[in-house]
Amino acid sequence: MRNEGESSGKNFSDLAIKYSKEYLGKIQTMLKVPVHNLSDFSVWYTPGVAAVSLEIAKDKDLSFDMTWRWNAVAIVTDGTRVLGLGNVGPEASLPVMEGKGLIFKYLGGVDAIPIPINVHEREQMVNVVKAIEPAFGGINLEDIESPKCFYLLETLRKEMNIPVWHDDQLGTAGATLAGLLNALKITGRNERDTKIVVVGSGAANIATIKLFEAAGFDIGNITAVDSHGILHPEREDMDVLMRDNPWKYDLGIRTNKRRVTGDIPDAMEGADVLIAASKPGPGVIKGEWIKKMEKRAIVFALANPVPEIWPSEAKEYGAEIVGTGRSDFPNQVNNSLVFPGVFRGALDARVRRINEPMIVRASKELALFAEEKGINENYIIPTMQEWEVFPRIAAAIADEGVKENVARVKMTKAEFFDRAKEIISGNRMMIEKMMDQGLIKKVI
Repeated sequence: MRNEGESSGKNFSDLAIKYSKEYLGKIQTMLKVPVHNLSDFSVWYTPGVAAVSLEIAKDKDLSFDMTWRWNAVAIVTDGTRVLGLGNVGPEASLPVMEGKGLIFKYLGGVDAIPIPINVHEREQMVNVVKAIEPAFGGINLEDIESPKCFYLLETLRKEMNIPVWHDDQLGTAGATLAGLLNALKITGRNERDTKIVVVGSGAANIATIKLFEAAGFDIGNITAVDSHGILHPEREDMDVLMRDNPWKYDLGIRTNKRRVTGDIPDAMEGADVLIAASKPGPGVIKGEWIKKMEKRAIVFALANPVPEIWPSEAKEYGAEIVGTGRSDFPNQVNNSLVFPGVFRGALDARVRRINEPMIVRASKELALFAEEKGINENYIIPTMQEWEVFPRIAAAIADEGVKENVARVKMTKAEFFDRAKEIISGNRMMIEKMMDQGLIKKVI
């Protein structure tokens, strides 16, 4: 079958290389205070700055009030699992982390700094991330291989006093949940009875299954498939998984209550929903397998840069609703819809952690935004251009953080919304004015 996205994908790649050379990167730091003459340096730096340091020394939490920390996030990666590229190393991960920083700023008003590290052993990575905690209000882990990423998130969540987020897990899971909630409404299904097949048992899908459970889905109705076939308690490698990947082992024990065995087509028979986040296609999912699913099937083929099956083929074989990870098809299920608002709300409420109830709340707000505009088979989730959704996600996260008793700042949901909207719109206005005035070159 003809590659539906080949020409546009190549064009984007060529432009990315061209413009990266011309712009010398995508982000930079900017002053936010006025500097008119030498006396201003005496306030912002020495001798005046010493007084600020002494105040913070008395109360470390004042670092959130008197420095950039209130709005600063570190994007930390070791470059071991970058996009669909694999282990390209920390240097080659930097342009991706810069892109992440761009989205943080434009959609969430967050100052995010890429920190690719040349450290790969998990305990060393824990130590590095903990060591930079005083400089940041949050940590975004990114593009780290599985199962190491599970350990890092779990450990750092427990041991740090600022929110730690792994976007490949939590952001993807949050967007997937939001899209699925609306797809269920369109096709007349409910959370408890829906039969779901998850193809690919890496970071994204393991987190997605856990978030589905937190949102009220019956985990026994979920069947997970990895490169060795369907997960089930009697599979011969379960002892190895128990030792090397306890997160996948746990799902092997608790999912698939029908005890289906075999591979992808066996799992898909009679399923309502397919969520694939495995390897780039096409051809990873066959059209004839979708025929085995229930009528009005829902298919999310989320691999990048090429989905496991092209949307047109999935629909040809019976899928009613199809989502991908790409912006050039309808229903882009992408973590970029989640993390800017999540961190905006987390920073505004100064939460100590972001837990599953908070993510479920954000997903429901994301779904509600689309529902209010009018959902249909080609619109189950907002697009990144609908920036109004991000303050709503921020307010939902912050409000739930207060309810979960992990927030240092307590305001009403409406107050959190107004704050987030002001910060995000202010940052967008600043960027647009810089473009209008030529301070950001119009090469594109």
